[in-house]
Amino acid sequence: MDVKIYHNPACGTSRNTLEMIRNAGIEPTVIEYLKTPPLRAELTKMIADAGLTVRQAIREKGTPHAELGLDDPNLTDDQLLDAMLKDPILINRPFVVTPLGTRLSRPSEVVLDILPDTHKGAFTKEDGERVLDQEGKRIV
Repeated sequence: MDVKIYHNPACGTSRNTLEMIRNAGIEPTVIEYLKTPPLRAELTKMIADAGLTVRQAIREKGTPHAELGLDDPNLTDDQLLDAMLKDPILINRPFVVTPLGTRLSRPSEVVLDILPDTHKGAFTKEDGERVLDQEGKRIV
């Protein structure tokens, strides 16, 4: 299965998402988006395919969001996209693209919605939260 993750290795949510993909027996294409940001058309498509607005795809925490005035309701989607592409830290993460869909995997277990049911056993997130049981089934 062709899977892409727009990943930030410094982000726990992103690391958990990547490991859940691997737990499904898939080695994804890992794109460190801070080093290699998506093209505008690619970012626009990911946001739309994930069912989000551009505003919902912007990361606020730990970014220059406030300093840049990006909370201004008068800014257009194009202006927000311009800011995200100029400073990729503003792109929320991790976006995951699979043949089954696209998701902003926050929280990380959202990725399970677009992965095949091929998990190789239990999965526990870095913070100790159990996500999959011994049979690889989602814990609700």
